[in-house]
Amino acid sequence: MAISTDMIRELRGRTGAGILDVKNALDETGGDTEAAIRLLRERGLAKAAKKAEREASQGRVLSYIHGDPGRIGVLLELNCETDFVARTDAFRDLAHGLALHIAAANPLFVSEDQVPEADAQKEREIYAAQMADQKKPPEIMAKILDGKISKWMDETVMLRQAYVRDNDVSVGDMIKRSIAELGENIVVRRFVRFALGDKE
Repeated sequence: MAISTDMIRELRGRTGAGILDVKNALDETGGDTEAAIRLLRERGLAKAAKKAEREASQGRVLSYIHGDPGRIGVLLELNCETDFVARTDAFRDLAHGLALHIAAANPLFVSEDQVPEADAQKEREIYAAQMADQKKPPEIMAKILDGKISKWMDETVMLRQAYVRDNDVSVGDMIKRSIAELGENIVVRRFVRFALGDKE
C-alpha cells in the first residue's frame, strides 16, 4: 500500500513522532494506522528506557491540596532535563496527576531502592508469623513470603502502584510514556504528603 502524505500527517498529529519514524512505521505495518501507533509506542518506550539514564536536574516543585476543606496536601519535586520541557503543559499535567495520585494512593516510597531493608524485613517477619501454623515445605513458604513482599511493594512503592487515573498501568509505566512523548528523562525526586490529623 502506498503511504500518502495525508496518512503521515494524521499519524504525526496523533503520536507526535518524527516524519521519518511515522513513515517507517506505516511502511512496516502496510499502512495500518492503529498497528503503526502501537509500533511507535513500543519503540518510544524502548527509547524512554535509554533516556532514563540521562541526568534530570531541571523541573518544578508542585503543591497540591486535595478536597474541601483541604484535608490532604502534597509537595512534589518532579525533574526533567531542560527548563523548556518543565514549562510545557504536558509536564505540568504530569506533575499534577502524580500529586493527585500521591494524595489518593498514599505511597510511602518513590522507588524500590528507597525501601529500607529493615522495613522489608519487618514485613517479612509479620507475614511469616501469620503463616506459622501452616504445614507447608520451606521452599513453598519462601515463595509465598516473596509473593507477599512483592504485593506489599506494589501497594507502598509509588512507581509500582497502579496509577489512580488509569488502573491498567503502573505509575512507573505512565512516567515512561511521558518520557517517550516529551523526549527527556523524567524523575520523581521526592514528595511529602500531609493529611489533617496525622501525627507524623
